[in-house]
Amino acid sequence: MSESRSQDAASDSGPGSRRRTWTELLAGRAERQRQALGRGHKLQESAVRLLRRHLNLNDLLLEVDGSACKTLCLNQLMDPEASADLPGSFIGSALRDQASRLGVPVAVLSSRTVASSIVQICASSGEPSPRVLLNAEQRKKMSSLLEVAQHLLAHSMFSRFSFCQELWEVQNSLLLEAVWRLHIQNIVSLQELLESHADTRATVAWLFRDLCLLCEQMEVSTQHTDIARAMLSDFVQLFVLRGFQKNSGLRSVEPAQMAQLAMDVLQRMLMFTLEALATELQDESPAYRAVKSWFGVFCGHTYGAAVSTDAPKRFFSHTLTQVLTHKPVLRVSDAVQMQRDWSFAKTHPLLTSLYRRLFAVLRPEELVGHLQEVLETHEVNWQHVLSCVSTLVICLPEAQQLVKDWVARLLARAFQSCDLDSMVTAFLVVRQAALEGPSVFPPYSDWFQASFGSTRGFHSSSKKTLVFLFKFLSDLVPFEAPRYMQVHILHPPLVPSKYRSLLTDYVTLAKTRLADLKVSVENMGLYEDLSSGRDITEPHSQAHQDVEKAVAVFEHTGKVPVAVMEASIFRRPYYVSHFLPALLTPRVLPRTPDSRVALIESLRRADKIPLSLYSTYCQACSTVEEKKPEHAAAGVKAEAGGCAEEPLGPLAAALSELRAAMTDPSQYDVLSAHMAVVSERLSSALGLGEEDGSLEVSQVQLSILAPHLEHREQEIADLLLTSFCQNLIAASSFAPPARQGPWAARFVTAMCGRRLLPVVLTRLCQLLRHQGPSLSTSHVLGLAALVVHLGESRSVLPEVRVGFPAPAKSLPIPEFFSSLLTFGTAETSLFCLKFCTAVISYFLFSCRFLAKVRLSALSPPTSLHTVLPVYRTVSWD
Repeated sequence: MSESRSQDAASDSGPGSRRRTWTELLAGRAERQRQALGRGHKLQESAVRLLRRHLNLNDLLLEVDGSACKTLCLNQLMDPEASADLPGSFIGSALRDQASRLGVPVAVLSSRTVASSIVQICASSGEPSPRVLLNAEQRKKMSSLLEVAQHLLAHSMFSRFSFCQELWEVQNSLLLEAVWRLHIQNIVSLQELLESHADTRATVAWLFRDLCLLCEQMEVSTQHTDIARAMLSDFVQLFVLRGFQKNSGLRSVEPAQMAQLAMDVLQRMLMFTLEALATELQDESPAYRAVKSWFGVFCGHTYGAAVSTDAPKRFFSHTLTQVLTHKPVLRVSDAVQMQRDWSFAKTHPLLTSLYRRLFAVLRPEELVGHLQEVLETHEVNWQHVLSCVSTLVICLPEAQQLVKDWVARLLARAFQSCDLDSMVTAFLVVRQAALEGPSVFPPYSDWFQASFGSTRGFHSSSKKTLVFLFKFLSDLVPFEAPRYMQVHILHPPLVPSKYRSLLTDYVTLAKTRLADLKVSVENMGLYEDLSSGRDITEPHSQAHQDVEKAVAVFEHTGKVPVAVMEASIFRRPYYVSHFLPALLTPRVLPRTPDSRVALIESLRRADKIPLSLYSTYCQACSTVEEKKPEHAAAGVKAEAGGCAEEPLGPLAAALSELRAAMTDPSQYDVLSAHMAVVSERLSSALGLGEEDGSLEVSQVQLSILAPHLEHREQEIADLLLTSFCQNLIAASSFAPPARQGPWAARFVTAMCGRRLLPVVLTRLCQLLRHQGPSLSTSHVLGLAALVVHLGESRSVLPEVRVGFPAPAKSLPIPEFFSSLLTFGTAETSLFCLKFCTAVISYFLFSCRFLAKVRLSALSPPTSLHTVLPVYRTVSWD
């Protein structure tokens, strides 16, 4: 029945059509499904062909953002770990397919594609060239690209060798930061990349160019400064380790090509900086920034793990040698003439900063030995050698004695074998060190007298050595400054009477040369510094300065200065023709005789002023008083002080820079560099050729009851005392006195010169005795520390006579300060207690002083408040 019905239904499907069975219907459906499946495969193949035709692997790599894919997990339906690796897997599949179609290894294609993408990233900034740093957008793209490259490396789908070759083909399109990021992301190391290039000269030129640009751009944008410093540090670490490693261990397996490349790059960078310094560098110019940044690599922290090896030390020694021997075009005669312009304060700060950084790795003994070795084995640049000597004695106190010993050895060798080179080196080194002042090195006049003024001198062993000495001094005459010839004439070498003609011939030659220069030994000032090598001042100008200094010495001692008495006997032409006319300049005499009047009276009573000249002076003063008393007084005062009048701005600026350096008071070299500048500015402010640190007088006289200073003297004293107090407070905020280094002692030494010490003591008398209760806490603390350091120097300081006329007994410096503290009222008693507490506190918390007085068994209490509870603001912890 059912079969008949189905047949009927099939037959009824339409007119003229044959009915199909179910079997036929099912078979037709299967055929249609097979046809549809075939069409799907054809459509997929067409789509793949379309993708292959338009696929750009470079663009694909640049469009992948790994960070975005890591967060896209389709609402947790996908495995996050699998999703994180999705970009790399997708790129890897595309690369395999492309490599198979092209018939090349997938690793080669991957390397080529990544290199091309890096070039695209480097060129995508749109910023003006030349550049070496990426911007923020480029760094983001580079990070994503390097993640893909790491995936390819992990799956052996990346060839480092092919990648390096591809990079070198487009090296001029690469930014240095991109190369550095390949290194830190472990795609390809800097060493592997550099070794893969056969043309070493081209590699050196490329690195030199980009490192210079990196140094220039480092200080321009603070946004990229940290990245730039990290880049420079990594490059320098590599070059130092590969260029200066020993021949054993790591270096034995290092290709010689890499070692030579590293040394060549470092050499070119150093030569570039030295050439730039030889020109007039403008502050903040591109060249200035480049030099400053490159010199910054000479720091211990730059080398990281390399500090455990000797490579940095060898690099620093090599660099010092290169600096000392750079362009040795200056002759010895040039050095003799020009060395006064190569003192520490006059040397470019960038060069002295380089010296200080090099000194940090080498011990003082090694530095002096290295200097000696270089001078014996190389032609040297005398400007660099002598400026290095200045920096050495300024920044390393241990080196001062080493330099003296070195000079002594040079002299011994010179006279032993008549070695002219050793003689030249000894004199140049001594003169250079003496330029830095007596607090650093003995004056040249003292050294010359000590070396040749006795029978123990090196020259006194035979006629041959005497002839050698005077031949050498005679050869110097056409080139050296008049100061040095004056030293040789006024402090001549000790010569046996039978060889006196040698000395006479030299003195005649030197005087002839001085006459040609219009400089007279007889007209030389009383207080001129014979060691400074500065220009000779006119006799009348120097005479006014001599009068000022003589009056100051007389005011503080109550006696006619020894220099004045000696000049009246041994240098009478200058004394009569220049000094006395300057001293006896007509003026309105004060109602109460001042120090100038007292000095004139003392000289008159000693028959050191001709009566006719004195009478003329008295008449002229009377005439001036009758005609223009007010103008005369003002005019004379201006004339007396005008010669030395200088603005205090440079001194204040130098003191301000010193205070800024107090953030690390233990850095002796940095603070010594600033102190050298302060000393020079101080000498200029005082009107001195150079501060004479040896006190001519054995006593200083001042009036405790009525201490008086000229306005300018008080200004200078206040600048120095305020600076000392501020520096002490600033330094103590970073370190206690025991760990502050010797900066304070060095500062005090600068204030102990012949001209300045009486001024400082007078100002301290005014402050402590007459204004003590009104002083602020910071001033009390600072002045207390100053008193401690002055007390430490008592053996080299004169005693102080208080009152005028002077009492029979004089006081050492510590007792003088004790005499300034009075307990007359409750207010002054409280101040004295505060001040003494501050002194004791500073003394105890400075371990240097404990060792000096052998108090090693004494341990200071944790707080001095329990000892002296009145003054609770003192704390050096």
